[in-house]
Amino acid sequence: MAKPNTNLGYFYSENTMPTISQFYGIIIQMFWNEHAPPHFHATYGDYKATINIKELSIMEGSLPRRAHRFGIGLGRTASSRIARGLDLCLSNNQPKPIEPLK
Repeated sequence: MAKPNTNLGYFYSENTMPTISQFYGIIIQMFWNEHAPPHFHATYGDYKATINIKELSIMEGSLPRRAHRFGIGLGRTASSRIARGLDLCLSNNQPKPIEPLK
């Protein structure tokens, strides 16, 4: 069953990943029932990567150099908010949007 997300203007279900930030064409998302280690997903066009929150390294996939730099930059500047978002996802709550990089 889809639930409304009035903050980000879309519907989500247990099969979708909440989008926590978007900037420069990069979409940052998290799964509801995530596995260890703590991470987020970055998508840029056809590229996808899983980024470890603690180590700020790509665990799986790849991104072009610029998108990689911005994804890591968000992880560096918003690590506590990303970790809190992961906690919310794991408890089936909507994570709070994170201010995009400028």
